[in-house]
Amino acid sequence: MRLLLAVAIALVPLAAIAADWGHYSNTRYGYEIAVPPGFSGQGESDSGDGQMFKSRQGTQELRVFGGYLVSGDFSSELAERQQQDASDGWAITYQAATPEWVSYSGTKGGFVLYVRAIARCGDQYAMFRLRYSKQDAAALDPVVSKLVGSLQAGSC
Repeated sequence: MRLLLAVAIALVPLAAIAADWGHYSNTRYGYEIAVPPGFSGQGESDSGDGQMFKSRQGTQELRVFGGYLVSGDFSSELAERQQQDASDGWAITYQAATPEWVSYSGTKGGFVLYVRAIARCGDQYAMFRLRYSKQDAAALDPVVSKLVGSLQAGSC
């Protein structure tokens, strides 16, 4: 009985994570992503490449966008973006990559930045950038995991 109760209690946060997630699809670059509960869209960008979402408290910001590769291949493009973030003062603390995706994160002041990008159609990418307070890091770990899994490219 105690085991059953422990399992039920452990599953409550997972149910909360799944509840009330929104969805964003971008037709220009053919990608989609789940939007966390409590985040509101700020309107499609003028270029139609994505949208910014802000948390109710205003302390978390999710930018989702796509584009064409300008620096050659996907890996080179994302390496340049990561280097630019490092040049902008982000101390990169995690990085992982395959030919199909790149993830990295870093800290700057009291904030954390998590970036995930996926290759799309040979000459395109889709990505998100989530910026949040360090004090929210533990609470946002499952949110980051869901965002990573939900960023998907449509057919080319």
